[in-house]
Amino acid sequence: MESMLNKLKSTVTKVTADMTSAVMGNPVTREFEVGRHIASGGPGMCWRIYNGTKKSTKQEVAVFVFDKKMVEKYQKFDKDQIIESLKRGVQQLTRLRHPRLLTVQHPLEESRDCLAFCTEPVFASLSNVLGQWDNLPSPVPTDIKDYKLYDVETKYGLLQISEGLSFLHSGVKMVHGNLCLENVILNKSGAWKIMGFDFSISSTNPSDAEPKYSCKEWEPNLPPLCLPNPEYLAPEYILSVSCDAASDMYSLGVVMHAVFNEGKPVFQVNKHDIFKSFSRQLDQLSRLSPTMLNKIPEEVREHVKMLLSVTPNVRPDADQMTKIPFFDDVGAVTLAYFDSLFQRDNLQKSQFYKNLPKVLPKLPKRVVVYRILPALASEFVNPDMVPFVLPNVLLIAEECTKDEYVRLILPDLSPVFKQQEPVQILLIFLQKMDLLLTKTPPEDIKNSVLPMVYRALEAPSIQIQELCLNIIPTFANLIEYPSMKNALIPRIKSACLQTSSLAVRVNSLVCLGKILEYLDKWYVIDEILPFLQQIPSREPAVLMGVLGIYKCTFSHKKLGIPKEHLAAKSLPHLVSLSIDNNLNLNQFNSFMAVIKDMLTRMEAEHKTKLEQLHSMQEQQRYQSNHSLLSSSDVVMSGAPMSLTLEEKQRLAKEQEQAAKLRNQPALAPQSIKPATPSTQAKDLTSCLLNNMTSLGSLSLTSPPRPGLIQGSTISAYPSTTPMGSMASNGYNPTMGFQTGGQGMRPPGPGLYGGMATTTSTPNFGALTHNQGSTNTPDMSALDSLFTSNKPKVSLNQMAPPKPTPGTTATPWLNQFGSAQPSQTAPMQGAPLVMGGVTSGFGMQANPFFSPQNFSQPTAAPVMNAGGGLRHSSSVNNDLKDLFG
Repeated sequence: MESMLNKLKSTVTKVTADMTSAVMGNPVTREFEVGRHIASGGPGMCWRIYNGTKKSTKQEVAVFVFDKKMVEKYQKFDKDQIIESLKRGVQQLTRLRHPRLLTVQHPLEESRDCLAFCTEPVFASLSNVLGQWDNLPSPVPTDIKDYKLYDVETKYGLLQISEGLSFLHSGVKMVHGNLCLENVILNKSGAWKIMGFDFSISSTNPSDAEPKYSCKEWEPNLPPLCLPNPEYLAPEYILSVSCDAASDMYSLGVVMHAVFNEGKPVFQVNKHDIFKSFSRQLDQLSRLSPTMLNKIPEEVREHVKMLLSVTPNVRPDADQMTKIPFFDDVGAVTLAYFDSLFQRDNLQKSQFYKNLPKVLPKLPKRVVVYRILPALASEFVNPDMVPFVLPNVLLIAEECTKDEYVRLILPDLSPVFKQQEPVQILLIFLQKMDLLLTKTPPEDIKNSVLPMVYRALEAPSIQIQELCLNIIPTFANLIEYPSMKNALIPRIKSACLQTSSLAVRVNSLVCLGKILEYLDKWYVIDEILPFLQQIPSREPAVLMGVLGIYKCTFSHKKLGIPKEHLAAKSLPHLVSLSIDNNLNLNQFNSFMAVIKDMLTRMEAEHKTKLEQLHSMQEQQRYQSNHSLLSSSDVVMSGAPMSLTLEEKQRLAKEQEQAAKLRNQPALAPQSIKPATPSTQAKDLTSCLLNNMTSLGSLSLTSPPRPGLIQGSTISAYPSTTPMGSMASNGYNPTMGFQTGGQGMRPPGPGLYGGMATTTSTPNFGALTHNQGSTNTPDMSALDSLFTSNKPKVSLNQMAPPKPTPGTTATPWLNQFGSAQPSQTAPMQGAPLVMGGVTSGFGMQANPFFSPQNFSQPTAAPVMNAGGGLRHSSSVNNDLKDLFG
């Protein structure tokens, strides 16, 4: 590895030293920086070509250097002859100015060691391109080694040489005298240029129509650099010492043959016996074999054959050659038009640039990039031509690599990014924004491309704003998120709020809706949705744009609107917009569809949340109960724990409650069947009146009251209180209605002892003695208390019929058992129910309290062993009917 590095270092050092020594002390180095050795050319390939730059302007140039060491082997006379010939050729080239001739930027400068002059940037000589690598650096540059000429380059190059010869012959009355491959130079754009005027001959009578040229006799003893290349010379130049414009045309024919035959001329000349070689060549040309021209394209083969004719008058002149059909190729014509653009006006240029996109795909990339692109970029200084040139430049950029774009195109585009007029410039850039953002480096995007977009959004022209808003979504995915959030979105919002154009306002909303997917969810919720509520406009298109943003945000899987925002902000805003009078039916339906979707999702999400919370609470309750049970098990198992009595009681209750929860069956949804309504409602009023009538039929005459029982304050007889009084029916006002069964105790002896109650109780035992009484009370006065919904029935008619002897007196009496055998029966034997009251009195004896007493049993109740009443099944059924 170290040896390779040392070898490379030595090579670089040697090349640098050679380059430095080649131009050291030459005045050219005062104004130009000399770079690396890139090519060779000129007579005998004696000129080394270096790239370079002008120090003052940084303009790129090519530096031609002839090292005098190459001629040290010659005698001083021959050496001087070579130097003078080379100097004459450069000086002649410097005086001539034409697009088809190599342009000299700095005249020839001589120093002790070298000759040097500067020209336009050069790629290589045609001889280098076709495989002659004499006087080239080692190793040969890869761009020269791999260079292949395209057909369009060959056609247009030969056309250029023909045009150059036409200029020399017709314009300045000059014969080149040494037209060959090494004297044809390809500049950096690929154009073919003529140089090597060392042996050029000017007309002796330039003012006459027929120029005359004097030719020098061939001197074989001169060094090769003092003689033209004999392989390209016309036979008459050697054999008859004559030359004219036709001699250059012969040289053109040999050049055309060499171009299509890998750099090989028609004949190989023996330079030691030049006259004999040319005599043989003359015979071969007179009967030229078709096989010698088989590699030349058929459409130009005949013309080449004519150029190689031994008769000068048969050869076509240069002007005729420029008009042959072979050069009517669309690519060659296009390239020719570019070379003559400086002669065209803006109208002609615009028409040409409009049609150019159809031609560019047919041309090779190298030709487009190095020939057409520089010509297009030169038009950027003309603002009127930029809208016509820019589409072609961007079309070329699409075919370039990123490196080529940055190196060859972007430097020329950077000033154009800042132009706002004409309007079409911004439009073209916006349409190709994806290309610009893809191939432009991030720093240049930030400094040049995005500022151009921002200027378009803030432009005073509504048309530009609309176009910009329509195009932004097409390249939004290529914009960095910080730039979009901090610079682009605020300008879109500002354009929507500040403009007076409905189209701009609607396009702003549409643009926002299309780029929502590239934004963060919470940025949309916190910045975009609140912005929608600030829009004052109520045009239907604007409202539908607002709805579209809500819908996109709500339905997008990456964004979405939280239910809290839906309930608090989104839905209220949409509902208020939905009833706007400007909306038609379809627009209103669109609003309602979105609103319903939002409500449905909000309901589902919140219900799911509540169900999850309920499930979590149940799980926590179960876990707490389980932990309590576990701790109680530890206590019950005898684990040493110091618990207070209250804690133990609480623990026992919680354990009991947990056990009940565990024993409960799993809850399952059950359908609730509506209760079947009773086919016939029970008439409570009629039942009540029947019982009251039964009371009314009892004899109100009672036997003399016996004295009070010893130690009791309770009266054994009913008082004279009216029948409607509750006290007369055994109801104790101080007790109130209490539920049955509360405070019940089994009866015992001596229950009346110590009672402080003074309420009198009726002695229903005495009623049996008055069963046969005919004194029925008149109740007609109560008829007016009932409504007229049914036919009026008098209370006298409601009274039950008189009982027949041998039957039970009334159902009322049967409710309370058989009559007492005598008034003197001991009271202590009666069972007590509540608070020391006998079972025949109090709540159990009150028909208004106990619902069982409202129905008439089918059989008399039987006393149970405890002294209580055993009700029949019909009484229970009536109770269910009454109280459900």
